[in-house]
Amino acid sequence: MSKRDELIAKYASDLTEKCKMQPDLALLTKVTIGCGPSIYNADSSTVAGSDPEELETVRKNFLMKKLGLEDSPKLIEAINAVIDTYGRSERNKYRAVVYYMLVKHFGKEAVYG
Repeated sequence: MSKRDELIAKYASDLTEKCKMQPDLALLTKVTIGCGPSIYNADSSTVAGSDPEELETVRKNFLMKKLGLEDSPKLIEAINAVIDTYGRSERNKYRAVVYYMLVKHFGKEAVYG
């Protein structure tokens, strides 16, 4: 099993156990690949849910640039909802899992089609 496959299995486990959702493994794989090499770096592989700068980066670089969403307060609301679902106290909020949940939240699966 490759390192990426191991990480995807870990992300799927987080979605099932911590977020109480059944992951679409094909979409999760595409979102993970879309994260690029950041998934292999301890710092960039996670999202700091309490850091306003980090949340702003997710809003601008992922939601607006990658998913093509218009800027609105709904973007930060969605990020906060995803972090609440993951668990604010959860130390490791994996970027691929957060991005996956945001893709599902906004119904933007076609971006990864």
